[in-house]
Amino acid sequence: MSKNKKIFLTGASGGIGSAICDKFFNDTYTLVLTSSSSEKLNDLKNKYGSKNYYYKVDLSDSKKLQSSLDNISKDHKDISVIVNNAGKTHDNLIFRMKNEQWSDVLQTNLNSNYQIIKSLLPNMLSNKFGKIIGISSIVGSTGNPGQANYVASKSGLVGLYKSIALEVAKRNINVNIISPGFIATSMTDKLNDEQKNNYLSKIPMMKFGSPKDVANLVYFLSTDDSSYITGQNFHINGGMLMV
Repeated sequence: MSKNKKIFLTGASGGIGSAICDKFFNDTYTLVLTSSSSEKLNDLKNKYGSKNYYYKVDLSDSKKLQSSLDNISKDHKDISVIVNNAGKTHDNLIFRMKNEQWSDVLQTNLNSNYQIIKSLLPNMLSNKFGKIIGISSIVGSTGNPGQANYVASKSGLVGLYKSIALEVAKRNINVNIISPGFIATSMTDKLNDEQKNNYLSKIPMMKFGSPKDVANLVYFLSTDDSSYITGQNFHINGGMLMV
């Protein structure tokens, strides 16, 4: 594996995003990082330095997103790894869910992946190399009450990535999905002890995963060691769901 490959990553400042950044930063990849927050982008710049690239990108606005992607596509024709990690929730029971809650989550979590891949894929086709990795969720396979919008977006990713994997399989481009279960992040920190114990009782390994567990698989799927793997959905969940 040659050094100094270029990785494009959304949601770079979150728990899993940070772990992915750390994993690739340590191996002299060039990072092309996005965040919706200027403050978080500055934090990323301070952490990873001026040799990497930073873009403020609003995934929830398709027109603004497309404008950003057009620039990134021109500036970085040599992106070899795409990691679509960003996501959001806006939970509600289906009969209370507002149209905006539905469309906002679908745009941010699913439509953005379509836009990003469509925009950056032509360069990969020209370079005859690419790794595209999406982050779905265990609930995309199980469902989850109060999260019909989120689950639909995460389930939709699986179908999207499998279809693209088939389209580019002969072009030396691998396309895969990772579906984390309960990963210890700031989101799980908000759970009280009773809630945590309830979730842990459903996990055979009796522990939450670490963001590093996801980052390690993202890294593997970006290297030549995984060159014969495409169109797969990998579950990282401590045995909570076995498919």
